[in-house]
Amino acid sequence: MNEVDPSTEQLILEAARNVFLQKGMSGARMQDIADEAGINKALLHYYFRNKSRLFEMIFREALQKLLVSIKDIVDNDMSLEEKITTICVRYISMLSENPYLPLFVLHEIHQDPRRIIQFFKEKEIEFHLQKFFLQIQDSISHGSIRQVSPPQLMINIISLCVFPFAAGPLIKSIFGIDQWQFQMFVEERKKQVPEFVLAALRPAINNPS
Repeated sequence: MNEVDPSTEQLILEAARNVFLQKGMSGARMQDIADEAGINKALLHYYFRNKSRLFEMIFREALQKLLVSIKDIVDNDMSLEEKITTICVRYISMLSENPYLPLFVLHEIHQDPRRIIQFFKEKEIEFHLQKFFLQIQDSISHGSIRQVSPPQLMINIISLCVFPFAAGPLIKSIFGIDQWQFQMFVEERKKQVPEFVLAALRPAINNPS
């Protein structure tokens, strides 16, 4: 009886991750994954019978990286300022290690949004975000930050973190920077983004008339 070799299975998963991140579900072929893994197609089908099963594993892994780290932060007993700073730093660090994730997830959301909706339900993402939104509202009520829409604030934070990775080639071309300089640019955003967001949240100072 044939046995599954964990090292071969891991090799296939790593190859599938590379292929799916670059080509998406519709553009990837099982032969592409076999070639990337350096194995024949028959062996690939022995471990994973179809592309859909492989893709589901890789897509969920990508969503886990993109969303669950934020869930852990918003559940933490930190101040709002600490949470915003930590979200920005951790999110940018994660994207630096996985730069293909934003475009991959966005593309697949447009192809079939049901996957991410189901993932949100399973991980109770909405519940955790509501806890964060309540903390924002509490800060507004106490006058520590200005009036702001919590969903808009969350989208602004994520957008500021994600955009350089989604538009990496364009940014490098416009500013005439190479990959190393781009990495330094991204590293600087770990400081710039939270400072920008927190400055925008400061209450307006009323000048005496």
